[in-house]
Amino acid sequence: MSWSSASNRRDLESRLRRVGGQEDTEIDIARAGLLLAALDRPQLGLERYHHHLTLLERDVADMAAREGAETSLVRRAAVLNAVLVERYGYQGDSETYDDLMNANLMRVIDRRRGLPVALGILYLHAARAQGWEMCGLGFPGHFLLRLDFGGQRLIIDPFNGGETRDAAALRAMLKVMAGSDAELRPEHTAPLGSRDILLRLQNNIKLRLIREERSGEALEVLESMLMIAPDRSELWREAGILHSHFDNMRAAIMAFEHYLELSGPEPGRAEIAELLAQLRTQLN
Repeated sequence: MSWSSASNRRDLESRLRRVGGQEDTEIDIARAGLLLAALDRPQLGLERYHHHLTLLERDVADMAAREGAETSLVRRAAVLNAVLVERYGYQGDSETYDDLMNANLMRVIDRRRGLPVALGILYLHAARAQGWEMCGLGFPGHFLLRLDFGGQRLIIDPFNGGETRDAAALRAMLKVMAGSDAELRPEHTAPLGSRDILLRLQNNIKLRLIREERSGEALEVLESMLMIAPDRSELWREAGILHSHFDNMRAAIMAFEHYLELSGPEPGRAEIAELLAQLRTQLN
C-alpha cells in the first residue's frame, strides 16, 4: 500500500470512528456506507460517489414535485422506483449474488447492481433526503424496506425492482428461506436503525470471506464493524476469537476484555473469561 493510500485509510478509519460516536438518527447512512466501501479502495476518492448521491436526491425531488408525491404513499414509492430502477438502472444481482462487489457501495454504484441491503441503502438515502419516512426491516435473509405516510405503509423489495410485498408474499418468502413450518413473527418486520443496517451490509462481506477461508480479511471487516459499533459486545467476542486464531495475543486479550465489560449474564461468558485468563498466562 502506498503512503497516500495508507494516509487515506487512516482518515477513513478516523471518520468511521466518528460515525461510531454518533446517535443512530445522526448517521448519514449512504455516506457512512461509502466510507466502509472505501476501506477496500483507499486509493480512490469519494467525490464522484457523493455527487451521485446528490443526483439521486435531486432527481427524486424533481419527479416527486411533478408527480404530486408529497400527498401519496403509492406515488412516493413509484417515484423512488422510477429514479433508482428506471433512470439509473439499479437491480439485484441474481447472477453473481455472492460476489463481494455486491456489498461494497462504491462497486454497487459503479455496476448499478448489488445485494438487497446495499440497494436498500440507496433507497433510504433518496427517500430520507426528501424528509420521507422510510426504514429497513429485519427480515431474515432478504433485506426489505418500509415506507410510511399518513398512517399507511408499503413494504418494498429493493432487490426486485422495488416491488411491494404484502403479508402473503412475506410469508411465502420466509418459508423459502426458513422452511415450510416458518411463520411470520413481529421481529421479522421490526425496523432496523441505520447502524444495524450498516452492520448487516458488512456482515454479508465478512461471512463470505469466512466461507472462502479468508479469515484475515474477515477480521479486517469485523474491525470496520467495531469502528461504527464499538459498544456491541458480540463483535468484540468474535474479534477476540479471530485474533486468538492468528496468535494476536494482545489484540485478543483487549477484545475479550471489552466483551466482558459490555456483555451481560449471557451463555458463553464464563468460557470467554476462562479463555482470557489462559491468554494472559501465555502472554506472561
